[in-house]
Amino acid sequence: MSFCPNCGASVDGHFCAKCGTQISAASASGTDAPNASYQGGAAGAAYAPVTAAGMSENVAGALCYVLGLITGIVFLVLAPYNQNKFVRFNAFQSIFFHVAFIALWIVDTVLAIALPWSLHLIVSLLWMVVALGGLAVWVLLLVKTYQGQKFKLPVIGDLAEKQA
Repeated sequence: MSFCPNCGASVDGHFCAKCGTQISAASASGTDAPNASYQGGAAGAAYAPVTAAGMSENVAGALCYVLGLITGIVFLVLAPYNQNKFVRFNAFQSIFFHVAFIALWIVDTVLAIALPWSLHLIVSLLWMVVALGGLAVWVLLLVKTYQGQKFKLPVIGDLAEKQA
């Protein structure tokens, strides 16, 4: 039995029934077995075929959030991932979420500089609450994406869905 080098599905013949990739004579010999990576930590968790680059889509989607703008842009540029709708959605959502967070930080900084000391203290305390909320949303996005769920933020998620 041979496997598709593009998607990892088993192939009977010269074309993959799942993605339509033409199978060469070398891979039709059956020597290519799909790689598998462990998904999840629960007993009896399933093994999923790994993409050509070595990462499943849920791992690539979760990695989009790790460094925000940087990893979001990286996964939009890398060849096998920029064609995957799930990874593209999470990359755009990561970029938009971090741009919004940076914009909030800039507004807070300008307000803190412009206001007198007593109001500066209130703005700083308010920023701590916003920063903790942003951290909680960031962790939620990481976890939900790693679980393979498409978690869409209210406004940012709609923008990301249009771009993906």
